[in-house]
Amino acid sequence: MYAKCGNIEDACSIFDKMPHHGVVSWNVMIMGYATHGFDIEALKIFDQMEQSGIDPNHITFVGVLSACCHVDLVDKGWHYFKCMRDYYQITPTMRIYDCMVDLLGRAGNLVEAKKIIKEMPIILDASIWKSFLGACRIHADVGLGELAAEHLFQLDFENLASYMLLLDDSSREY
Repeated sequence: MYAKCGNIEDACSIFDKMPHHGVVSWNVMIMGYATHGFDIEALKIFDQMEQSGIDPNHITFVGVLSACCHVDLVDKGWHYFKCMRDYYQITPTMRIYDCMVDLLGRAGNLVEAKKIIKEMPIILDASIWKSFLGACRIHADVGLGELAAEHLFQLDFENLASYMLLLDDSSREY
């Protein structure tokens, strides 16, 4: 509750007083840190979790990859993604792939993000294309943006938020 509300200090206090930390309590701390802008702390907590002998799950990696995304740690994000698959034998979920597309897209690695999308072994949903379209917009890649918009509107044509991503900021009046 404290972590979700952004009261990280109290969440840490309770976490530190717990006699045993399971994967859920570690995930709460990692996600709490990552959600509220304490990305480096989220990665440190993940390292502590590994050192404690608790195996992470896919939710753990959503938090870790989100933290990498917010501080532009592309290489570290790739490391965690590969570690998740190869060492922990966790199959990436749609949310994990979404985090990777977001990580690569924010960093301007649009071709690499497109490659991940193309090679995903699961059925894509609108969130992937929305992340990719947002990255294309930020980095002004009209060609890839059109591709993303095409796919996004096929999956989610009624969602007005998707169309808002196509607006040019300079055309808005404030």
